[in-house]
Amino acid sequence: MAEVLVEFDAAFPGPGGANYAPRACARLGDDGMWEGWLEFSDLETGIVIRSGRETTQPTRDDVMYWATGLSRVYLEGALARALPADERTYVERGTVEPTFDGPAPRPSADRVTLPRTVLDPFVVFAQGERVLRQELSALDGDHLRDIIRAYGLEGGVAANAPLPNVLVEYIVAEVRARALGDTAPWPVSPKPADHAL
Repeated sequence: MAEVLVEFDAAFPGPGGANYAPRACARLGDDGMWEGWLEFSDLETGIVIRSGRETTQPTRDDVMYWATGLSRVYLEGALARALPADERTYVERGTVEPTFDGPAPRPSADRVTLPRTVLDPFVVFAQGERVLRQELSALDGDHLRDIIRAYGLEGGVAANAPLPNVLVEYIVAEVRARALGDTAPWPVSPKPADHAL
């Protein structure tokens, strides 16, 4: 059975001036893993849209930890990804149960050309390198690889690294280099010092 884990106090603007209130929802899947998604309720009309699965965790406590750690940037990105969704449902305001029994289905392969990402690394970088590193550190490896593909950051050896912290540093370095006009490839190895004989 699906449940609402967190109802956020903030409202986020969408197209046409609509404001959406987010909530994090979760359910125990058939495979014994917990999956989490986000729902956004239009504060004026009550229409609710949902994201696809945002996380899969082994326990309810783990998915609760994920939900309570979501940043404003992450929620804004999830709203942007959810808005094109075709499936929308009307609900009465004040509902404390999730509208949907699960996350939105993944779009078919023929509809997707590039992955939709949870954040734009160049926009976040404009707020500071530390902010970008912090936001990226909250994401798993799949989300980080989606950002690398969607923003054309491929090419470095680290893009296929299995460890999320390596991917985070790779993305930060690539975004910094492009934003600041540095064309050196990542990672740049320091030149060995010349030794006099």
